Amino acid sequence: FHRGYYIRARAVDHCVQDFLLKTQSHPGTQILSLGAGFDSLYFRLKDMGLLRHTVVYEMDFPDVARQKATLIKRMEELSALVGDTGGEGSGIITCSGEDYRLLGVDLSELSELERALEEAGLDTDIPTLFIAEVVLAYMDSSRSDALLRWAAERFPRACFLLYEQMHPGDPFGRVMQQHFSQLNSALRSLAQYPDCQAQQRRFLEKGWTECSVMDMNEFFTCCTPEDEQQRVQALEPFDEYEEWHLKCSHYFVLTASKGMEPPWTPLLPNMTVPRRGLVGMAGSIPAAACAAHSGSAGLRRYGHRSVLIKPNVILTTGGFGEEDGQHCRMRSFHVLIKHAGCWRAGCVKKESPDQRWDERLYHTVSCLSNSLALVVGGRTSPSRAGLGMLELKFPESCGALDPDDVTVEVVSLQPAAEPAALRWRHSTTEVMFKGEKYLFLYGGRSATEPVLGDWYFLHTPELSCTAIPVEGPVPESRHSHSACGWKGGVLVAGGLGAAEQPLGSVFFLREVEHGFQWQTVETHPPLIPRYSHTAHVHDEKLLLVGGVWFHSPSVPGVTVVDLMTGLCLDYAIDVEQLEWPLMLHNHSSVFLPNEKELMLIGGGGNCFSFGTHLNPKPVLLSLSDILMSH
Repeated sequence: FHRGYYIRARAVDHCVQDFLLKTQSHPGTQILSLGAGFDSLYFRLKDMGLLRHTVVYEMDFPDVARQKATLIKRMEELSALVGDTGGEGSGIITCSGEDYRLLGVDLSELSELERALEEAGLDTDIPTLFIAEVVLAYMDSSRSDALLRWAAERFPRACFLLYEQMHPGDPFGRVMQQHFSQLNSALRSLAQYPDCQAQQRRFLEKGWTECSVMDMNEFFTCCTPEDEQQRVQALEPFDEYEEWHLKCSHYFVLTASKGMEPPWTPLLPNMTVPRRGLVGMAGSIPAAACAAHSGSAGLRRYGHRSVLIKPNVILTTGGFGEEDGQHCRMRSFHVLIKHAGCWRAGCVKKESPDQRWDERLYHTVSCLSNSLALVVGGRTSPSRAGLGMLELKFPESCGALDPDDVTVEVVSLQPAAEPAALRWRHSTTEVMFKGEKYLFLYGGRSATEPVLGDWYFLHTPELSCTAIPVEGPVPESRHSHSACGWKGGVLVAGGLGAAEQPLGSVFFLREVEHGFQWQTVETHPPLIPRYSHTAHVHDEKLLLVGGVWFHSPSVPGVTVVDLMTGLCLDYAIDVEQLEWPLMLHNHSSVFLPNEKELMLIGGGGNCFSFGTHLNPKPVLLSLSDILMSH
């Protein structure tokens, strides 16, 4: 929430101050804030001394304008900035000062709007900036289009600043639209203008000659100075990267102008990032809800881990979800067991109810044997130190049991390697060196380090750190990456880097005579940078599932990388048979090699102010067609 509203205010301030700077040589300018609500922009600009020759007109529905006028008059500091408010204010003009007019008027009634502005002293011949922050989206397209055309025709020297939502059709966008519909504030123009390109065409067709637009991820990366980015990132404990980036990819800032010399271009980036158009999909994979029985409700969670502890038995631990009717960090474990072609879900019993689990998120789980798994790291709050290691012991016969009869014993550990485990969003992968098994612990983040690039080799019997030489180009530090075993080594793909930017690199850590060696895996076309995905290897093919990426109107599905040729193909997930938005970040996935199927478990998150979405059921993807086609 804090970052989301910060970036909105930052974008508006950036563009408004640029307009005031570029027009400071003019004897007079004006700002028209459409649907201003209780915005404090005028008071901030006035207090900063930036309105020396600018008049600000604010417009909103009459009852809103009257409430705001009352607030201003009650507060000495605000009324002093406005100056002479001309008594109580009456009719359309509810508050008036030397450089401030507050008007109660319906924006959709153009003749009424124009009459009100004339009465308030508007000068159509001087440079004018229109501001619409999440306003036009609530109007019928025909009325908002008429407003844009009127502004372009009526004002010879005009600029327009627009901030609002986009991408209504993807999972986050569907949750967003549902939220506004439930508030009886439907986003009326989103279907007609669903993305940046449509909005740009809209303005150019309505009489504006210059138009630039970018989503808020691009604005933060390219128009916000690096030191300011770092200041914001360090303000408070933060671990909601997926939600932040998805929110920013569903809002845009647009600037348009006409008759301005030189042209008004406040969105010129201080650095450039590659923009991607539509991702070329090689095909689609149908998704089907897993017909597990009633116990699958406990799998509605994110930030958890799921692992195939033996054929047809999947154990899910940790994460944030819904338990006993409340959203919370999950205390219960769940198991999916396949009997006679049908999956059944159930809640796992802990042998002792007080066994310490710590309700962790973003941990890893690695199977060490048919009856033993190792939990490494994870967190409760991002402001606290990461959690250490636990063993999970389960009966070898659990595959033959009813899911509700499976028991797990949680064993606290304090091995010598414990300090290495105090992290989250990392990976642990089994590797082989000189015939012995090790767990390769890599990357992640901690309470003090926002991104880690170190690694450890844990010798599994006694969980001690072993020094094994590693050569080759060291990968960039990262968390929320994927890592999976291949040929006794590890394939690391994607992740979020030090600047909170997704990475598109793939590395292979392979065994050599005296240790291991990092090698870069070249892909063509280049892998689209992503993070918060999952990964599996099957028949010399790396499968990347879901995640978050930037600057693309589509969402990640399944990407197949041929490890022999480097060919990289993206496949969309066909969700037509699902009755809910499928959010594939912070999820887990298990590859079932015999069936060539992927089981997707959980996923979702907090969708800004629109509510928390948790995928309600596990989902099965059949990969047999795409694996055969490679």
